[in-house]
Amino acid sequence: MIDLRSDTVTQPTPGMREAMFSAKVGDDVYHEDPSVNALQDYVAKLFGAEQALYFPTGSMANQAAIKLHTQPGEQLICHEWAHVYNYEGGGVSFNSGVSCKLLPGDRGLLKADQIAQAINPPDFYHSPLTRLVCVENTTNKGGGACYDFAELEAIGVECRTHGLRYHMDGARLWNALVKTGQDPKQYGALFDTVSLCLSKGLGAPMGTVLIGTHDSMQQAMRVRKVLGGGMRQVGYMAAAGLYGIQHQLNRLEEDHQRAQEIADLLGKLSYISGVEPVATNIVIFYLNGRLSEAEFMAWLADHQISISSMGQGKLRVVTHHDYADEQHEQFMTCLKDLDRKAQR
Repeated sequence: MIDLRSDTVTQPTPGMREAMFSAKVGDDVYHEDPSVNALQDYVAKLFGAEQALYFPTGSMANQAAIKLHTQPGEQLICHEWAHVYNYEGGGVSFNSGVSCKLLPGDRGLLKADQIAQAINPPDFYHSPLTRLVCVENTTNKGGGACYDFAELEAIGVECRTHGLRYHMDGARLWNALVKTGQDPKQYGALFDTVSLCLSKGLGAPMGTVLIGTHDSMQQAMRVRKVLGGGMRQVGYMAAAGLYGIQHQLNRLEEDHQRAQEIADLLGKLSYISGVEPVATNIVIFYLNGRLSEAEFMAWLADHQISISSMGQGKLRVVTHHDYADEQHEQFMTCLKDLDRKAQR
C-alpha cells in the first residue's frame, strides 16, 4: 500500500522505537516525567522561548492557545482555509466562545495590510473585539506554502500596534524551517505562542509542543487539564518526538524533493488541468474532465495507492518518510500508465 493521504500515517522508525523503549518515565501531571521534561526543555531552547508544554494533539495545543489569548465574545483573525477554523471541530466557538473573521489570500497566506483592515474598531461595541491573529505555516489547504518571514514580521507589527496577540499554528513549521533555512529562534521571538506538531513529518506517534512565556505556559497547563490533556507516563511518546527532532528533521528535504518531482510529472499529464506550486511536501492538483475524480481515485485504488480529496475538485498528495524511493517510482509509473490509457 502506498499511502499519500497525509504525513500523519507514518510509523516510528527503528531508532525511534528504541528511544521509546528505553525512555525514562514518571508522572507528567506531577511534572515528574524526565522524558517529557527533556523534550519541553529542548524545544524551548531551540526556539529561544521561556517555556514549552507537551500536548497530546495539535488541535488541543491550538485551542489552548486561543483560550489563553481571548475572552468569550471576542474575535480572532485567520485565513479562510485555516486549520483552527476548518479542522478542529468548531473548537474556537465551543471552547473559547470566540468568533473568526475569515480572510482570503493566495495559497492560505495572509498579508499585513489585510490584518490592518480586518481589525474591528475597539470603541465600536456593536462588533466583536478583535483580540488575536492566527497564521498557519506551512499551509495545509494552501499546498504546503511557506510564509516569507518578513511578512510574518509585518503582521507582528500590526498586532503590536493594535494590541493583538499573535499565534502560529506550526503543525508543519519543521518543513518550513528546512525549506527556508530560517532560525527557529526568529519564531520564538516574534510570536506569543507557537504550536509544533511531532506526529507529521517527524514521524512520532503523537504529540504537539506549545511554546511561549513562562506565565502563558502556566496558564496553558490549566487549560490543558480542563480539556482533558493531563497525561501520566507519557515519556514514551515524548521520547519519540525528541528523537524525531534530533534525528529525522533534516531528511524532510527528501520529502520536499519527491513532492516536486510528482508535481513536475502531473503538470505534463493529459488529464491534469493544473498543479499548485510546490514548496514543501504537499502537492495539490486538479483534473481537467478527461477523467472523473471517481475514475482517477478508482485507478489509484486498483494499484494500492491512496491520496486525499479535499472537495471541489482539489486533490492532495503528501509525501513523508514512509514513502520510499521504490514506492515513489511505482506511483510515478502508475500516473504515466493512466495518462497513456486516457489518451487512447
